[in-house]
Amino acid sequence: MKKIWSAMLAVMMTCSFVFGAGSLSASAEAAEEKILYVAEDFSYASLDVHKEYYGWMTSLYGVTETLFKMGDDSSVEPWLASEGSVSDDGLTWTITLADGAAFSNGEPVTADMVVRNLQRAAEVNARFAYLAEYEMEAVDEQTLTITTPSVYPTMQNDLASPELGILDLDNTEDFDNAPIATGPFVVDTFEPEGTVTVAKNENYWGGEVQLDGAVFYYMQDGDTKLAAMQSGEVDCYTSVTAAAVEIYSIDPDTYQLTVIPATRLQFYILNENTLDDSVREAINLTVDAEAIASYLSGTVSATDGPFSSSTAYGQVTVPAVDTDAAKALLEADGYTLNGDGFYEKDGETLTLSLYYYASRSLDTLALLMQEQLKNIGVNVELYVEEDPDATYISTGDFDIALYCMISDKAGDPYYFIDSTLRDGAVLNCGGFASEECESLINELQYETDTDRRAELANEIVQIAIDDNAFGYVGLFNKTTVMRSGVSGFAETSPFDFYAVDADTDIAAE
Repeated sequence: MKKIWSAMLAVMMTCSFVFGAGSLSASAEAAEEKILYVAEDFSYASLDVHKEYYGWMTSLYGVTETLFKMGDDSSVEPWLASEGSVSDDGLTWTITLADGAAFSNGEPVTADMVVRNLQRAAEVNARFAYLAEYEMEAVDEQTLTITTPSVYPTMQNDLASPELGILDLDNTEDFDNAPIATGPFVVDTFEPEGTVTVAKNENYWGGEVQLDGAVFYYMQDGDTKLAAMQSGEVDCYTSVTAAAVEIYSIDPDTYQLTVIPATRLQFYILNENTLDDSVREAINLTVDAEAIASYLSGTVSATDGPFSSSTAYGQVTVPAVDTDAAKALLEADGYTLNGDGFYEKDGETLTLSLYYYASRSLDTLALLMQEQLKNIGVNVELYVEEDPDATYISTGDFDIALYCMISDKAGDPYYFIDSTLRDGAVLNCGGFASEECESLINELQYETDTDRRAELANEIVQIAIDDNAFGYVGLFNKTTVMRSGVSGFAETSPFDFYAVDADTDIAAE
């Protein structure tokens, strides 16, 4: 029925789906120009790269660029900067700009302009207010220094954040609608929270731009995107639903599908204040991440830890699912099965409270975990909240708490570890405490050697796993569909803020 409905939608859209006055299908209009048509899940009210999360979209549109960028393997690569180095004491970073880096109006990117951009970001975006604590100086036209109060080993990772894109502050007259930046594309038209069109930057400093432009339609509904793709209204998009994957998969000559693990994590917190060691271990021996990933039809990949196993800091191990061992643990701790098929001790049924919020498939995850635990004799009661941070995360009133967040936002493990495993961290709300772990986190905070940072991260996460303080379930997959002939849509990047660049192309038919 879903396939029939999708086909009907496609027919209707072919006849009447219009995104703007006089709009043609993607394939028809692209016959004269290389215009890429994209469906996007988000569209913000402004194009001001430094405010809120707007820089995620200006980066995705190919309009803004940062000093560094994230590689497909989560490494940090140079972009507007050619290199970055830190002093022996770890306090002063020296950033050298790339030769020829320029804005779309032909003006050169200078060290002074970069410093002023970083200072502006600190003023207008609370998440980057810490930059105001740094001493920044333009040494010459192409060199700037950033001096921090203490060792800050992830400086280059931070400078890859899309919100730190570099604008021509002197010549931009309308930051919200027409920023002047450095990317391969320039803003053509902008509809706040609607359609955005970009055109080729004829002055692009980074080489020849393959496309003449691109159109980004704000389109959240999965069925609508499927129909638009089938009718030729769009050429590519990400966040493809499992149902659409099935449809695209049967026509590989028309559609290219790419599925890679990304960086948004589903996990659960086990409350050490309310659950015995044996119960927590039994839970982790029962929750089957592979089965959950299979049920979610390819939208997530099962994971052992918070980071992808393709990264150096994602090398941890968990015991294999073993429900017999889980039952044996409970029975050794004095639990016995009652007439209802649930374990009890001292006349009380083992009943766990599982809290979740209905987003990012956590509602489905809650039901699957409830069923898996029921199968070994553990009763689970579900409680849903709209705002987890204001309820069960802040109060600690749960046995099992589900949560979803980006675990690897800039190719380094510290952010997630500091947010979840450090003593007193907001998401360390289940009573986990380890002096060894705390000492290693303190070391990780200031460690400058990349290999050592990976070793420390693996040690820290393994301690939490061995303590049965958390359970890591799945990393959401980034699923991209492209029409045959489209290439370079950042389909191999795990990061959500890249899409088109100078190399994005549409092959001639």
